[in-house]
Amino acid sequence: MIQTVFQSDALPPAERLDRFNDFHVNSCHPMRATSPDPEGFGATVRAVDLGTMDVAEMRCSPSELHRTPRLIRQADPELCAVLFARGGELGVIQGGRETTLTGQDFALCHSSRPLGVRITGPGPVTLIRAQVPRAILQLTDRQTDRLVATRMSGQEGMGALLTQFLSGVTSGSASYRPADVARLSTVALDLLTATLAHHLETDPRTPDESRQRTLLPRIEAFVQANLHDPNLSPQTIADAHHISVSYLHRLFQTRDTTVGTLIRHQRLERARRDLTDPRLRDTPVHQIAARWGFKEHAAFTRMFRAAYDTAPRDYRHQSLGLPA
Repeated sequence: MIQTVFQSDALPPAERLDRFNDFHVNSCHPMRATSPDPEGFGATVRAVDLGTMDVAEMRCSPSELHRTPRLIRQADPELCAVLFARGGELGVIQGGRETTLTGQDFALCHSSRPLGVRITGPGPVTLIRAQVPRAILQLTDRQTDRLVATRMSGQEGMGALLTQFLSGVTSGSASYRPADVARLSTVALDLLTATLAHHLETDPRTPDESRQRTLLPRIEAFVQANLHDPNLSPQTIADAHHISVSYLHRLFQTRDTTVGTLIRHQRLERARRDLTDPRLRDTPVHQIAARWGFKEHAAFTRMFRAAYDTAPRDYRHQSLGLPA
């Protein structure tokens, strides 16, 4: 499950910081990286995709990451993230606040405001970051502003459960099976939601309305984690969450979409992303389609063309600069 998405060891020392900066600038939430010791800089980033939640472990030399207004205008996926360090010290600056994190204490930040992250040694520091779409957390602007760059304890109570779980996901993912992803995603989202609710001094247990509000993110996480299954359908989703298909469709009326549309859009988006991945350039298009649950290649091609105005093969060649 876990993948190494950046590693500086094989690069010449003079290029490592620049390549690390490129890695962040070209991410879905662009940031810039600097270091007080460019020649001695090193970093490794590993990531686990849990569907709705993305968890990354970054071990790097003392450095700083900055998300500026210009970079926000360049791309803003509207994500919320929790950050904490295992060893060393982490500074988070956002919303007019600056907090220093040690001992697995954590802070919330989000992609729509300028952000600074300061990673302080001595020596390399391991940083854990878990991010989710802000809409899934159901936080208002006021609630988000209350929480950003505020130190929250990761050593006791709900916070300890959250940080221990996220640390375990990155360190023990080799022993997980693909079918475990949906369960891990549900647990991670529940822990994060409950922990933030605790710090907002709200009660996350109000029965009907709250259940509906938290059920949708769980269902969306389940869909994300099971896109590879060609048998994923409203019936299998409803069965997995112990609700009726009709109730499932009513839930999605609040999203102005349907379950089928969500599945199709997410599958197409995952396939589109794979088609632009240089590491998969030799993987046949039909295998990528099958990887994301499309049973028939011809149907996949029709849907892809309708969504992106070009055939999958042409899209890959254009994205990767391959000869026609």
